[in-house]
Amino acid sequence: MTTMLRVAAAQFSNGTDVEENLATTLRMIDAAAAEGAELVVLPEFCNHLSVYDDAGHAWAVAVEPRGAWHDAIGAAARRHRMWIQVNVTLRREPGTPSHPRARITNTNLVFDPVGVLRAANDKTVLMGAENEYLTTADRPSALVDAPFGRIGTYACMDGVVPEVPRSVAVRGARIMLNSLNSFALDEASLHIPVRAAENRTWVVACCKVGPLLPADKVAAFSEAMGVPREMLNGAGESQIVAPDGTVVAKGPRDGDAVVVADIDLDRAGERRPDGTDVTARRRPIAYARLARPTAPPDEHRRSDELVVATGGSVTDVPTLVARGAQLVVLPELALEAATVDTVTMALAGTTSLVVSSIADGDRHVGVAIDADGIRLRQPQMHPVARHAWATSHGDDVMTLDLDWGRLAIVVGDDVVHPEVARLAALASVDVIALPLDAQESWELPIGVVERAAENRMNAVAANRPGGPLGHAGRSVAADLPPDFTLWAPSRERVFDGTINRPDLTWSGDDGVLVTTVHPGRSVHRQISRDTDLVSNRPWKLFDVLAG
Repeated sequence: MTTMLRVAAAQFSNGTDVEENLATTLRMIDAAAAEGAELVVLPEFCNHLSVYDDAGHAWAVAVEPRGAWHDAIGAAARRHRMWIQVNVTLRREPGTPSHPRARITNTNLVFDPVGVLRAANDKTVLMGAENEYLTTADRPSALVDAPFGRIGTYACMDGVVPEVPRSVAVRGARIMLNSLNSFALDEASLHIPVRAAENRTWVVACCKVGPLLPADKVAAFSEAMGVPREMLNGAGESQIVAPDGTVVAKGPRDGDAVVVADIDLDRAGERRPDGTDVTARRRPIAYARLARPTAPPDEHRRSDELVVATGGSVTDVPTLVARGAQLVVLPELALEAATVDTVTMALAGTTSLVVSSIADGDRHVGVAIDADGIRLRQPQMHPVARHAWATSHGDDVMTLDLDWGRLAIVVGDDVVHPEVARLAALASVDVIALPLDAQESWELPIGVVERAAENRMNAVAANRPGGPLGHAGRSVAADLPPDFTLWAPSRERVFDGTINRPDLTWSGDDGVLVTTVHPGRSVHRQISRDTDLVSNRPWKLFDVLAG
């Protein structure tokens, strides 16, 4: 099997003229071929800007299943002997918009080097106004077997939540292709690279540049969304990401560009530094709730503010509590069973809570301790090679209701599995505490942060000072920003270009930080109009995650 492959992401801008957009798409395919690319990914909505006057207009500019776009892209694939992913809006039934079965999808079309259409995968999670005229996928995306390995695809918002990329990766994809039409800067800095790292696959992601709206609609959208006009452009920064989360090539924020890299597909599925095979160590039996309908967040007490802290060891606890910390998180195994009493004594006369983990026989268990002792036990849910002694594992996420909100513990290496934090979100958790000894450089800056972002939860992660990452592995608290939804004309602060990246507070090299997070904000999960991070997750399509 071929292991080396030259791949490209060809970012560009387009407009409202479908024929002109086809010409631009073909021009960028030619540019990628000139760079020697064997596979190229193009942006989302190549055929037309994703804004429509009405249903008839959306239908008129959508691509025919076997029409001009199909023929032209297929011919380009044959001419260049190239794999091509192009994303378009696609008419999914014959007839007219009034036909009872007429529907339009946002679809990734994958052509092979002889020009054959090998997959037509519909977007699963629609973003905001896309819900007005487009319909979601009615089946899991198809994977494509290529000479170099299995290809999986997803589009934009499908990568802001974990289910779609995860379902692709667990079916054996070695490379995932992501087409985007986004003005959000945290797509490139967070949501794209984390999908490579957590799934141990290559990701080739291509985001549009230039105006994302027709000129005559920019003012109205800017006012309605509370987003400055100049920020309603495609964010660019198309990129190629290795299975360890390293960005090996990245495009500019603005302007047409072809981003190229030679990738080694043998790296797909690579193990963690301690030898753990992340995919093989998944525990689908524990994820049953992921394939069930999503209940709305339940009603429980949530305070507006919570003072949280991290420390490097148990000796930091008295000082942190004296500084007002209501929740203190320590690194994994900072507690041994014999020191639990020491912690309870340090908490005497307070309502503060300390989280770490202990070795409990054949289990690695996260614990939450107050002045009366252990209040919550959470066994680590996944086996890891570096804790070979821990042979018994938890089968669900446990929670604890407190005066300030609902807490869950994500123990150690469980943070690399998106299913765990997702289960916490389904249990309406407001804050996750993460006692860690991080083994890879992506775990804190994008792993922990993504768990907060994709689930709309506060996260407090304590990493072991001087651990494998050294000073780069500082502890972090992720706080939910107040102006969450994109449709926020009354937002309190200037839009900073991100859609759901939390506000971060990092510790010093000693692992100590004290800051404030906001449990009450966890109930607001709607990232845009009609798009909720949790309730819109595609649970019907993903028995593969829990089976």
